Amino acid sequence: MITITNLKKQFGETTACDIPSFTVNDGDILGLVGNNGAGKTTLFRIMLDLLKPDEGNVMLNSIDPATSEEWKDTTAAYIDEGFLIDFLTPEEYFAFLDKIGAAAIPPAEMEKHFERFSGGEVFGQKKLIRNLSAGNKQKVGIMAALMRKPKILILDEPFNFLDPSGQNTLKHLLRDYSNATGATILVSSHNLQHTIDISTRIALLEKGKIIRDIPNTDGNARQEINRYFDTEQALSDGKSDDEELKK
Repeated sequence: MITITNLKKQFGETTACDIPSFTVNDGDILGLVGNNGAGKTTLFRIMLDLLKPDEGNVMLNSIDPATSEEWKDTTAAYIDEGFLIDFLTPEEYFAFLDKIGAAAIPPAEMEKHFERFSGGEVFGQKKLIRNLSAGNKQKVGIMAALMRKPKILILDEPFNFLDPSGQNTLKHLLRDYSNATGATILVSSHNLQHTIDISTRIALLEKGKIIRDIPNTDGNARQEINRYFDTEQALSDGKSDDEELKK
């Protein structure tokens, strides 16, 4: 469970985070949506102790990341390329994570475990991570987070650089992982269609505040998200993605 209490963060005159109270329950797949500057990445960085709040706290399974390192045993994330060691190949990177005890999936099983997601473009290429495409770097980061089999998984814009096949595969991968493990997953994305497809709840952020907490049973958050972003036609055109995900 993730609990947020009186959380505030300012950058000059800009309010990046102002959340009096919010709870993410075990097993939720929470989609964070909002326009640029809504505070999604700021919230994630506070959760991961990459940014200190001005007030309040976030508790990850009753642990405050600002005061303890124990949350790292059960939490994994991919925010951006800064999470990678780009002078290694993907295989070397996964082996390094295994060596420091940050892997529940042995490196020897990584290619088989993520064969569909990697799409034959990550393993065996003899390329340093820095020389991979943006999409394949993103795949490496997401696989590295999942290889830990975390109880809490945090992904910022995970669909951003993936091609359509990779995006759909990732949706299945995250849904299957949640169903198999009961993990709590937080996804921030500008891709409203994919976020609605996988999330059990949608949190709508505006200027650092969570202005709506929308249950998303059977995709019924779609209408409210349509109204807010005025994207009804764009989202209705993509309903088949959700139907495909359920197959």
